[in-house]
Amino acid sequence: MRRGLVHVLAWLLATGAAVTLSWWGVHTVMAGTAYDPPRALPVVGAGSPTTMATAATAPGTRTADTPPPSRSRSAAPAPSPTRTVHRSPGPTPSASASGSGTVKAYDTAGGRAVFELGAADATLVSATPGAGWSMQVWKTPSWIRVEFSRGTDRVSVFCTWHDGPPHVEIGSY
Repeated sequence: MRRGLVHVLAWLLATGAAVTLSWWGVHTVMAGTAYDPPRALPVVGAGSPTTMATAATAPGTRTADTPPPSRSRSAAPAPSPTRTVHRSPGPTPSASASGSGTVKAYDTAGGRAVFELGAADATLVSATPGAGWSMQVWKTPSWIRVEFSRGTDRVSVFCTWHDGPPHVEIGSY
């Protein structure tokens, strides 16, 4: 009787260890696959910040439809000594423009913001943070700000139209 109990206990321990090891292996392989939530997140609410974090992916990973960020920028006066503001000279036009405005994408080190720019206003189409970055979105009747952050690094895409047609500035600090 005692010998049978020892065999059952040994079988239970071996089976439990095998199931645990198998679950851990499958979990490790499946992490970072299509089962993770999508990286492009919807923009919600107006006037209040919305924080969105991303799942980490391999640094420097780029899809075929994502062009590299623009490198030529001209600096504007900065309100603080560590902040630099850049004007985006060449937004990437989207494949199609809607009837009410032109859809343009702005690639930064922190992610990508896509705006529909009309004659007297703008709307945020999408904002996608880069790998390891998070973002916040602020919306008012006369401007939209998308801020990408990672640690102490910050990149802002600021679209204003209160005194004329929409104007987009990219700032990093």
